[in-house]
Formats: sequence, C-alpha cells, structure tokens
Amino acid sequence: MGGDHGPSVIVPGIRSYLRAHRGEGVRFLLHGDEAKITAELTKYALSGDICEIRHTEKVVAMDEKPAQAMRRGKGSSLWNAIESVKSGEAGGVVSAGNTGALMAISKLILRMQAPGLERPAIVASWPTFKGHTAVLDVGANIGSDAEQLVEFAIMGEAFQAAVRGVARPTIGLLNVGSEEMKGNEQVREAHAILRDGPFDLNYFGFVEGDDIAKGTVDVVVTDGFTGNIALKTAEGTARYISALLREALTSNLQSKLGAVIAMPALKQMRQKIDPSAINGGPLLGLNGIVVKSHGGADAKGFGNAIRIAVDLARSDYMTKVGANLGKLDTVFDHSSPTSAPAGEPLQ
Repeated sequence: MGGDHGPSVIVPGIRSYLRAHRGEGVRFLLHGDEAKITAELTKYALSGDICEIRHTEKVVAMDEKPAQAMRRGKGSSLWNAIESVKSGEAGGVVSAGNTGALMAISKLILRMQAPGLERPAIVASWPTFKGHTAVLDVGANIGSDAEQLVEFAIMGEAFQAAVRGVARPTIGLLNVGSEEMKGNEQVREAHAILRDGPFDLNYFGFVEGDDIAKGTVDVVVTDGFTGNIALKTAEGTARYISALLREALTSNLQSKLGAVIAMPALKQMRQKIDPSAINGGPLLGLNGIVVKSHGGADAKGFGNAIRIAVDLARSDYMTKVGANLGKLDTVFDHSSPTSAPAGEPLQ
C-alpha cells in the first residue's frame, strides 16, 4: 500500500518479476486493502496460487515519523508484512513505503543480527564500467564509528556474493585519498582492522570517489552521510546529462530524427549512469530480509526489488554475515554502547 502508487504498481511489479525471472517456487503475501489489491490482480491475471491477500485497512502514511509509526503502526500493512518474516511465513519483505518507518519497525520486530549492531545499513547497487558495485551505507546511519564501518564491510561483502554472484568480492573504504595517513580517525581505525583483523575478507584498502564508477572494488564502504550525498549527486548528474541530451536531440528536425534512432541506446545509457535506476536497497544487518524500493518506482523497478529479495532469501547471506559478525567481539569491547551517533535515517 506504500509508495507513490500503491497496488497499481506493486501488483504489475510482481508480474514484471515473474516474466523476467520466471520465479519458480516464489509466492507472494500481499498485505493491504483487499478490494484494491483484488482489482489489480484481476487486471493483470495473477491467480490466488501465486498471490495471497492479507487484508488490513490500516496503513503507515508516507510522511509519518518513525516514532509515530512504531507507536501506531501495529496491524498496518507494513507492520504485518514484517511480522510475516519474523514468523517464518515469508522469506523476505519488499516495501515502497515510508523509509524511516520501514527501518524502525523492522528493527523493532526483527531485531539486529548481532549485539553490536545499532541499526541497519542501506546498500545501493551502483552501475560501473565492470558491472555493479555495492555501496553502503547510503542513508541509514548519519555518523559511523570504526566498528560500524567494519560491520558494513562484512554485510556488503555477503550481499555482493549473494546478489551478484561474485565469488570473493573486493572491499574498499571510501576516503579522501589512498595514503595511509589520510582520512579521519574512524576511517583510519577501520582500515587497520579490515587489513589486520580476523575476518576472511578480500580487503583492497582506501578508495576515492571516482573509484566507485570505475568499479575498482566490488564493495565500497562509507558512512550514511557521505554515502547519501554521493548517491544523490550521482542521481542528479544522471538527470542533468539526460536533460542535456534531450535538449540537444530536440533542437531541430534533423536532431529529432536522430533521436528516434538513438532512443534505445540512450535509455540504456541512462540506466547505466543512474544508481536510482537499479531499484531495490536491502536493509542489511537485520534478522531477516527487508528490501526498500523507491517510492516512485515503476513496475519493472519494483520487480527488480523483488528479485533482490528472492536472491538474498535463497542464499547463505544470513549465515555468512552471522559468522563474521561473531568475530567482532575479538576486536571490539561490547561491554559499553557505541558512542557514534546514528541519528534519523536520511530519506
């Protein structure tokens, strides 16, 4: 029921996923208004064998504060969907709804995967020259200490292996330079731990901003403040380039004719340069699979978010992350709470 369009995109998103990935063995529990969902299921000829409706009239509004959603959200479509993951009835949840509410309710119901984890990290699949790089965190944690950066590395590595099939993903720590003395204290400490710690990770070292699009490493680790700015900058740059091309290709009749011929290639180019076109950002670190779809995603985009959730649910992601997170106690003292401010998740 969330996002900009609700069932009118979510239901055709299911059909898009099934058409693109066949989806053998995958079924869907659709939480929300039965009448509205049934109308869309009929429209797109999706049967009850594939989609089962769990009716509720209660929803979490897109502008509702996370604290309000936790207090008043019980029984809502968002709450019930997350509960189905906790109970084991569902292998994962995909939502286009309120980001802050999704994160807060997911943490409340599912809990974090390890005692030291404070809140989930959002990962973005970033298009590069070599494929896709996982970048995290891109908005859940405004400030991150060294321990949290190491946690992001562990979770990002397991995600990239599960979703992209990379056998041994390389990991880079985003910094203002590649030299050992560069960066703040948290980044330098995390660098030393990833380099010398007990984790079985393929750590590359420091990477810079331009290394993301180059595909220098498979996983780029940073705090949510920096990651969100990088993501929004890339999205804005992609829109700017698209606008310039549109202006150039519609300036005269000859250009318009050329645009008609070039349109398929231009659409493909935009998808490659815009991180937001790769829809579906998992909330990593929870005791369950939760994937956030863009609120304005179309059916194809929501279908891609479903694919990511299915890939994670079918992989050994949870086991792999748990094994490495268990080693954190040998490096960090968890007797006192972390001092890094998490803050509200960025929208």
